[in-house]
Amino acid sequence: MPGLSIAIVGAGIGGLTAALTFARQGHSVTLIERRTGFSEVGAGLQLSPNASRILIRLGLAPALRRVVTAPERVLVRGIASGRPIGEIALGAYMQQRYGAPYWVVHRADLQTILLDAVRSEASIRIMTGRKVETVRDAPDQAELVWTSSNGSRESLTADVVIGADGVWSRVRHAIGDTSLPTFHGYVAWRATVERKFVPQELAGNETGLWLGAKGHVVHYPIFSGNLVNVVAIERAREPADGWSAPGRAEDLLAHYGGAAPALRELLGKPREWLRWSLFRHPIKNLARGRIALLGDAAHPVLPFLAQGAALAIEDAATLGSLLEGGPQDVAQALAAYERHRFERVTRIQAEGRRNGRIYHSGALVAFGRDKIMRWIGPERMSNRYDWIYGFRTPE
Repeated sequence: MPGLSIAIVGAGIGGLTAALTFARQGHSVTLIERRTGFSEVGAGLQLSPNASRILIRLGLAPALRRVVTAPERVLVRGIASGRPIGEIALGAYMQQRYGAPYWVVHRADLQTILLDAVRSEASIRIMTGRKVETVRDAPDQAELVWTSSNGSRESLTADVVIGADGVWSRVRHAIGDTSLPTFHGYVAWRATVERKFVPQELAGNETGLWLGAKGHVVHYPIFSGNLVNVVAIERAREPADGWSAPGRAEDLLAHYGGAAPALRELLGKPREWLRWSLFRHPIKNLARGRIALLGDAAHPVLPFLAQGAALAIEDAATLGSLLEGGPQDVAQALAAYERHRFERVTRIQAEGRRNGRIYHSGALVAFGRDKIMRWIGPERMSNRYDWIYGFRTPE
């Protein structure tokens, strides 16, 4: 039975995962990317078991194991005191409990592995340098219109259109949501450091999480353990420009002037800092007719739960499960996708906001927070998120 024709707008982690998933099911895929190339900024991301399970099922485990790191734990400290607050069990505990690993990876490594797999599929056509202008739904097929890098206008029809084009999605407009994301009041700084230059007490095979009222810092080893990815969150009145605005190290160090010596030393190591602003957008619809959204186009999440990439991968797997089997009532399948995903992604959005409030608590609330984290212990700290990490795609 012939498969569907599927157009995916956006070739990030979610778009690439969706393209690979659909091609493996016999669908014909056109992947449309605004950029003219696939270079990726040096940043890390976390692949919790709900995401790693899907990538392993796609056959990517051998390639991923060459580049990922599996931290043994999250060690939580106070920014000012530097003293341990609590731990979260990862490593062998996660693998045993959820049947899949908790990995951290360089974003460029994951993108390269996905892109190589996508390029090996004859049924996937990649079109770069195309800026999608409009998407229109129709009873029989949906139509996309884009402007090419040479200025010409082109169009394409497909049985299904998937918007994986990020928080400022153009495809989102086609399902009736023209509202803009709003700045959440935080700017994230990101950098990588060679592991050999990291303070010894912070260079272990673990994720470090530092909590404070003015922001928080996360660091973990990536690039087969040779680099350490560092993300520092600060409150801000105005957003930074774009996804990779340069930042001055002295400004970040001034913001964290009261940090513990080891953390200040770490923050002083990177040669280059890049900044991006955190935006939120309430979920209204995930699909309409023959058009659906995934990842940040559908439900941008704050990075306080490390689920942004994982949710995009879940979305792709769920769409694949519901569109498997070839021609069918596409609108019905995409409506089922929205029903399957809406409550979960809304809950994760809310949990991320809640984590932000907990991470940045004032002294009195932080005292209670720290006491509770010590009492709960590493394994129960992980178990709180059984509902996230145990995700399975619908049958």
